[in-house]
Amino acid sequence: MEEYYFLFLIAFVYTIFAAVQDLKEREVANWLNFSLIAFALAYRAIYSSYTGNYSFLLFGVLGFGVFFLISNLLYYTKVFAGGDAKLLMAFGAILPFQSYLDLATLSLSFLFVLFFIGMIYGAIYSIFLAATNKTKFSREFREQFRKRKYLLLFSILGIAIIIAKSFGVLSYLPSWWFFALLFIFMPLLYIYLEAVNRSCMIKIVDASKLTVGDWLEQNVKIGSKTIRKSVHGLSASEIKALQKARKKVIVRYGIPFVPAFLLALIFMVFFFLVSGLDFQSFFSSLF
Repeated sequence: MEEYYFLFLIAFVYTIFAAVQDLKEREVANWLNFSLIAFALAYRAIYSSYTGNYSFLLFGVLGFGVFFLISNLLYYTKVFAGGDAKLLMAFGAILPFQSYLDLATLSLSFLFVLFFIGMIYGAIYSIFLAATNKTKFSREFREQFRKRKYLLLFSILGIAIIIAKSFGVLSYLPSWWFFALLFIFMPLLYIYLEAVNRSCMIKIVDASKLTVGDWLEQNVKIGSKTIRKSVHGLSASEIKALQKARKKVIVRYGIPFVPAFLLALIFMVFFFLVSGLDFQSFFSSLF
């Protein structure tokens, strides 16, 4: 495991810089992610050449390949922005894969930890957004609640499950409390997230403040040309055209997600290094 310490250190330093950049500028520079990938694979190649342990390089390349596929899936389904997807590729070249089984279990385990931490981080961040945009959020929440009152039928169903169980009905239903809470809270959670999204994440932005990769919420027409919203976000040439036309556009922003990468890295690396726990045995127990 000692051969991975340098990789962990480099990943930690790079991810700190990426997290700061993501929070300040809502993007991560390509050179940052690509240089991390290059450093990781170059280190693996040099170490393998020096020690003759070419599996160290092999599993780095395979890990990068697996995470390349996963990153593209998350990118094209708009789960991740471009910077997040490229950082995930870099993590594929860093994680301590030591066998083909690791490629499956450790990949799934890291994604589980990343999204679990990301869910908590996203919830906290959304509360912060709602608090700092209190007036807009309150108005939007009332509007979403009015539009989606029908969703409260699921809450009524959840309450009905609890009442039925208290009278001994539905005794055959497994994990009834989980389904009851799910039905009660999911409609309210959906309305809350939709209100946060519309009141805090969608903004009218002057073209001079746009950055490459920003997501248009609506197509924009400039004369006979139409700039269409795309999973790839705005390009430099499109931004230049919008600036030349002095347009204001509606842009959808995402939650800066790189801090979740940093927290996941701390959990998965330093927690194990300090505690001495074994990656394989711990993560295999999750599945």
